[in-house]
Amino acid sequence: MAKSRKTSRAKAKETNWQERVIQIRRVSKVVKGGKKLSFRAIVVVGNENGQVGVGVGKAGDVIGAVRKGVADGKKQLIDVSLTKSSSITHLTKGISGGAKVIVRPAAPGTGVIAGGAVRTVLELAGIKNILAKQLGSNNPLNNARAVIDALEGLRTFSEVAEERGVPLEHLYT
Repeated sequence: MAKSRKTSRAKAKETNWQERVIQIRRVSKVVKGGKKLSFRAIVVVGNENGQVGVGVGKAGDVIGAVRKGVADGKKQLIDVSLTKSSSITHLTKGISGGAKVIVRPAAPGTGVIAGGAVRTVLELAGIKNILAKQLGSNNPLNNARAVIDALEGLRTFSEVAEERGVPLEHLYT
């Protein structure tokens, strides 16, 4: 009986994570006998409540690559502080490789205005009102990582107040 309770708790823990595959690409490696084909999967994992991660998995079959990508995404998780209107606190920029992303907070009711991999990452982070723009490369992996970079740079009002050594109320005046 204790065994079944343990598995149900583990399943309850797993179910709040969502995973979306951004890209599956067939890649090849040249070896002595010819070309060895494998698959690369880029996966975004999030709980739509402020936690999101991007993972990459490579395997001989698609299912194995996706499974490895999900495991990698769960290792790379970051926490995003959301406002009451399910947005972010301030404008921020992220860079990864040749990809640059600008992310701006938006008014309630705006929705997620972003494209491609950026949109997927923001939705799985639980952000409902946001404006985002991809600049430079349109490589899905670099754009997803650029958004993660931008979200990592976010600071809450209370963090800023603590850094400056002033009460939170003084930030609003």
